[in-house]
Amino acid sequence: MTTDTYAGGLDGAVIAVAGAGGPAGRAVLQRLARAGGHVIAADADPGRLAESVDAARYDAGGADITGEIVDLLDLEATQDWAGRIEKDHGRVDGLVHLVGGWRGSASFPETELSDWDALHDLLIRTVQNTSLAFHDGLMRSPGGRYVLISAAGASAPTAGNAAYAAAKAAAEAWTLALGDSFRKLGPDDGPTAAATVLVIKALVHDELRAQRPNAKFAGFTDVHDLAQAIADVWNASPKEVNGTRQWLTPRP
Repeated sequence: MTTDTYAGGLDGAVIAVAGAGGPAGRAVLQRLARAGGHVIAADADPGRLAESVDAARYDAGGADITGEIVDLLDLEATQDWAGRIEKDHGRVDGLVHLVGGWRGSASFPETELSDWDALHDLLIRTVQNTSLAFHDGLMRSPGGRYVLISAAGASAPTAGNAAYAAAKAAAEAWTLALGDSFRKLGPDDGPTAAATVLVIKALVHDELRAQRPNAKFAGFTDVHDLAQAIADVWNASPKEVNGTRQWLTPRP
């Protein structure tokens, strides 16, 4: 069980990462663990989760990273996960939401509403369930943070990305509402917990560069830069980052 000496920052922080499979998850797990965090990763895909956790643990020199399969579309299951983390570690200091997914069409009239159904679950429902499940625990933490990764398309929707942009915009609005709750329930001198949105265009990593050696990836965010930006959320005061949208790519 984690000790109760945590006083802010990442050293000793207990952080849950949702959607931790893949290159971005690996980079984030590694960065948080290297900074001294106790990291609990979740993903719907057992293979991707195990690969990400094992690789990040190796990269971070055997750091404290564990993985768990959690159905984030099930509110009760998500609440159970949050409760287990707090029970096992004595607290929970963060939830990083990396759950992603994209569907689009060649034109607006060709949009498939089934794309909206899928993206609603991936990009909105998982935000709703994790934010509701972790809200009280993050309020009890001396440095609680909820971090959503969003996309520039939410602010500049294109014809073929209607479902994706709308889902991302809804997720952002939900996260900012969470931040307002932290503000209203916090002390008069400012919130003790924070909810923030990090906005990217898209992500790039070494494997993708190797697959597309001639691509420029203009405006893309490297997964390691994303991981650093997430870590920096704990290096700022809750008042500085709560209810904010931080751009990691030029604004459209």
